[in-house]
Amino acid sequence: MFTPAAALVLDPSQKEALKSLVRVGGTPQSVARKCRVILLASEGVSNNQIADQIGLSRPTIIATRTAFARGGIDAIRRRQTRKRSRRVRTPELEQKILDTTLKTRPPDATHWSVRTLARHLGVTRTLVHEVWQKYDVQPHRVERFKLSNDPKFEEKVRDIVGLYLNPPDRALVLCVHEKSQIQALDRTAPMLPMQPGLAERRTHDYRRHGTTTLFAALNVATSTVITQFHRRHRLIEFRQFLDAVDAAVPNKLDVHLTMDNYGTHKTVLIRNWLAKRPRFHVHFTPTYGSWLNLVERWFAELTNKQLRRGAHRSVLQLEAAIRQFIDAHQANPKPFVWTKTADEILASMARFAQRTLDLQGGQAAPLISRTLRSGH
Repeated sequence: MFTPAAALVLDPSQKEALKSLVRVGGTPQSVARKCRVILLASEGVSNNQIADQIGLSRPTIIATRTAFARGGIDAIRRRQTRKRSRRVRTPELEQKILDTTLKTRPPDATHWSVRTLARHLGVTRTLVHEVWQKYDVQPHRVERFKLSNDPKFEEKVRDIVGLYLNPPDRALVLCVHEKSQIQALDRTAPMLPMQPGLAERRTHDYRRHGTTTLFAALNVATSTVITQFHRRHRLIEFRQFLDAVDAAVPNKLDVHLTMDNYGTHKTVLIRNWLAKRPRFHVHFTPTYGSWLNLVERWFAELTNKQLRRGAHRSVLQLEAAIRQFIDAHQANPKPFVWTKTADEILASMARFAQRTLDLQGGQAAPLISRTLRSGH
């Protein structure tokens, strides 16, 4: 409960002036309402009752009374005006906003925000936001990269991209990989479901209930997948998965496998297995070039749609959820369409490497120079 405010004391001239402002048609409504507030307050009406009668909030009533107590009727009559920036958007001002964003940092942060930059330059937040949108500048975002140090980088890029853009006749192109150590995680308390006005809520901590490994071979042409679950991802498990792939693909078709450089993919046992099956052809991605393997894109879908927000109390429950995702995908597969040519990829990486070399000086010269040579 609030303590009732004391009634305001008005002399006859003040009361008459306030009533006159309320009656005059030319008085702005905001001023007239404030005059009514003071008149009611002088009659001993409580702030809550005044708020109900006039339709203003209680803080506004208190602020109006305080302003009148300090400045009298002039404080009520005076209209509040916001300070607006008089700076007009010009190419010079846009360039200043861009230069400050890209070339400087605030003293207490790693990057500018709309508010801090607007305050620093004395412009509106809307202006900063519009300039950032126009030039696609997003200081809050950070992306990571890793340059390949594979001496055969260009050769492998051309080989794999060629498979995607111009697959061989009477052959299947399969992107093979294992998603290892998928954890069965359960929250320490039940999740609270989404409701109108409330997002789904969960505890930040979790319990571990074991791991599983998903082996997958993605058909580039159809986006269907051949999968197997194993609790480990050793040579033995990979060999078993290759047996499953061999059994699933008709004998009349050649099989081109795109794989990364994981140790189990290059062992003597696997090389012997491949040698006994001449229809199998292996294409290794470059070192640090897993982005060339399309099955990684399918794994990303699995993570985003099923794993990241899932809660599983056992490995069996986790594997059941993954199988459910796989079944739904197999029922309506949509191929991932590769669009960039090898020349476009190499040229793009060469530009990026050159820019990195310009910024870093000689620190990364050996690695970057190899990339530049690959991209011509």
